[in-house]
This record gives sequence, structure tokens and C-alpha cells, in this order.
Amino acid sequence: MSEPIVTRFAPSPTGFLHIGGGRTALFNWLYARRFGGKMLLRIEDTDRERSTEPAIAAIIDGLKWLGLTWDDDIVYQFSRAGRHREIAEQLLAEGKAYRCYASPEELTTMREAARKEGRSKLYDGRWRDRDPSEAPQGVDPVIRLKAPQAGETVIEDQVQGRVVWQNADLDDLVLLRSDGNPTYMLAVVVDDHDMGVTHIIRGDDHLTNGARQKHIYEALGWNVPIMAHIPLIHGPDGAKLSKRHGALGIEAYRAMGYLPAAMRNYLVRLGWAHGDQETFSTEEMVAAFDLPAIGRAPARLDLAKLDNLNGHYIRGTGDAELITILEDLLPHIAGGDELAGKLTPELRAKLLTAMPGLKERAKTLIELFEASRFLWASRPLEINAAAKVLLTGEAKAVVAALLPDLEKLIDWTAPGVEAVVRGFAESTGAKLGAVAQPLRAALTGKTTSPPIFDVLAVLGRDESLAPAARRCGRQLALRTSFCQNLYALQTLAA
Repeated sequence: MSEPIVTRFAPSPTGFLHIGGGRTALFNWLYARRFGGKMLLRIEDTDRERSTEPAIAAIIDGLKWLGLTWDDDIVYQFSRAGRHREIAEQLLAEGKAYRCYASPEELTTMREAARKEGRSKLYDGRWRDRDPSEAPQGVDPVIRLKAPQAGETVIEDQVQGRVVWQNADLDDLVLLRSDGNPTYMLAVVVDDHDMGVTHIIRGDDHLTNGARQKHIYEALGWNVPIMAHIPLIHGPDGAKLSKRHGALGIEAYRAMGYLPAAMRNYLVRLGWAHGDQETFSTEEMVAAFDLPAIGRAPARLDLAKLDNLNGHYIRGTGDAELITILEDLLPHIAGGDELAGKLTPELRAKLLTAMPGLKERAKTLIELFEASRFLWASRPLEINAAAKVLLTGEAKAVVAALLPDLEKLIDWTAPGVEAVVRGFAESTGAKLGAVAQPLRAALTGKTTSPPIFDVLAVLGRDESLAPAARRCGRQLALRTSFCQNLYALQTLAA
């Protein structure tokens, strides 16, 4: 029976979970789920000055929001420092590592000489075979691995293919610093071994680390995990991803109104392909995902594509579920508290009725939030600049002439309102848009909205044709949308 697959996601909590980290976690999660294995989570918090509790919390929250779960307890790397030191001392005792007393000044001179000569190997190995009796007094040494000096190191990478390094170009890397703290290279190898990791899936910026870490595995006589180094994500212009491209924390994408399912679908397609298929359910991703299908070229971030994909998922989400999702998002977005304080059963019912029209045009939950504003915003509604352009004297006169017909309507439904408005347009020779657009501008404050007949139906007869509207005159102080917006057109047109 083959060894069960174990992957791991190992972020450093010196910052939040960025989009590249989210994709790496997703790939590890999918691969483990595809082959019935486990994905483990390790927080690499050995950088004590830069690792923070808020960053750890944000990473965990970001993974949960993406819907990525891990198996077993979270491993915190710093808590295992004693185990890392034990392995370094073991290698030292076996003659596979040595104490190096090179001073910072000597190391600087070595690096400068190597760079001047175009050599990648920066340390010259001067303490590799030196007699310890020559050690200077009062100097705390580092412990270095005795890396192979001849031959080559090969990794059969699941994404990059066969990658070869000449050992003569690789340093004797430091395992333990002079203060007794283990290095990243040692800690990663020991942790991956002890956690039973069989597959290391990470960014290709770690590719050379793979060769160096293989030396440690071989010195310890441990099996080397299968490696897959995935290309990094670049900006649309092909340059290294930065904040100007949208290299934000996962929590920022949540606040921007993206759905977790859409983010998973978008991230999986950043570098991985399955024929021409663009949209995947989670089950389809798990069934299809494999490492050889990941391309070697850097993926490019395309937020317009993410918007379109997110719109697809919004349209495919149930209306009631969208209201729940939107409510959960309110604490994270500007102005969300205004709606949160008004979510009465009556308003929920209106949102549910309006949702089919609202979600048809929305690409993000923020757009959905803004599109629903006409239902819950304080009156009078704010009319944006584009809508004001539509409210010409002629438009006001048209709407003023329409109002008596609307007031006679008993069947206040979208079809009923539509029949009245269409009938009015035909009888007066007006184009439907010349009637509908001023209505939309007045009732929603915008030039785009769900179908205007749906808007009138959702607002309801009482809201649209409040009896008090007749008494408004020029005192537009009553808090009904029709009185303060639509009926204002009649008084202004008079």
C-alpha cells in the first residue's frame, strides 16, 4: 500500500495572508483532497521580531473564509526550536556538520569577492576541516552543514521538471546561528520530516532552497519529499506583483465583496488548467486537480476577470443566501452599519423580492449593497450627478402627466405597473425610455437599477403613492420616497 499523501501550508506570520499564499494553500488543499490525504498547517513564527498575533489570526481567518480546512492541530515552528537544535547537534556529532568561527568582516569579504568573480558560492569553507583548537577565544560559532562539494544535486520537480545544480556552486549552509537559534533551512526540513510531509507544494522562489534542503535530508538519511514549485503571480503588465496590481491580503478581497467560491475558482485558474474549462465547483476542482497540469510560466492577476467570475457566482447564489452573506459582510464595509441597523423583517422581505433584479448586474457584493440602497437609505434619496442630468423640465412634465394613471392602479405588481407605463407611453407617443429613465432616477437616485417596474413593485403602493404625497406641495419634508423624489417632479413641473 502506498504511503498516504501529506501536504502542508507553512506561512510566515510577518504579514497577512496575501493572494499568492492563498493560492499556495488552495493547491496544497486540493492535492491532498484529490488523493485522500491530509493538509497540515504550520505557522513559521521563528522571526520573533516580525511575527505577530494579529497576522496569525488573519492567516487563520483568511483560510477559513476561503473554505480551506486543515487536518490535525496547527504546528508553531518556534515551539520546536529545541528539536531543531537537537538535530544540529546530532549532525555535528556525526561529523556531518562543523563549527564555523568566521567573523562578520570575513564573511563580508568572502561575499564581495564571490560577487566580483561571478560565483554563486559565497562562503569559502575555511572552517570546514580546520582543527577546532584554532578557534578564537570568546567567539560564538555557527554550525554549518558539510554539503557535498562534488557532483550534482537533482530535483525531479512536479512542475519545473528536472532541475540540476552543481554542488560546487552551493554553500555549506548555516544550521544553527551563533545565538543558538536554528535557521529557516534546518527548521523546515526537521518539521516537514517530523510531520510526515510527503509533498512540498510552494512558490518557485523556494526552488534553490529545495536543493539546499535536500542536502540536509540526505545528511540525516531521511526520505526527501516530492517537490512542486509553482510559478509566482505577476501583475497584468508581467512585472512582479505589488500592491498597485492588487497584491492585497485575502481579507481585503473579502471586504471588496468577493465570494469565497469565486475566489477559489479564480485562484485555481492562476497557473493551473483543465482543458478549456473556466468555472469549477469545489467538487470538480478536487476531482481534476493534479500537479503536472500547473504551467511553468508566471500567472497574471486580472481583476476584471475576477469581477466577471464573481458576478457569475453571485447570479448563481440563492436570493436568501445572498442576503445572509451580505449581512455578514456589513461590519467589514464602509456604510454597512447603516443597513445593519435597518434590517427589519419587512426590509428583508423587500430585499428578497428585489434580489433577482439586484444580483443580475452586480459583480461584487459591494455593488449589490449599493444597488439595494434605494430600498433602505434615509429619505430623501441622494440623486447622483448622472441621474440629475435625466431630470430635465421635459422629463418632469412627462412624469407629472403619468402620475394620475398610476394612482388609479389597483393591481400594484410589476406587470400591472408596466402595463400602465407602457400604455401611457403609447397614448402620448413618448418612447418608453423617456418615461422609465426619469422614474428610475427619481426612485433610486441612479441611472442603473433593477427593472424599473420591479423597483416600483418592491417599494410598494404605499411607499410609491403615499396619500400624504398630495399634501407635499413644495414642502418636501415627508419621509416617503415618492413624495420626496418622484412627486417632487410633479410639483417642480407645475
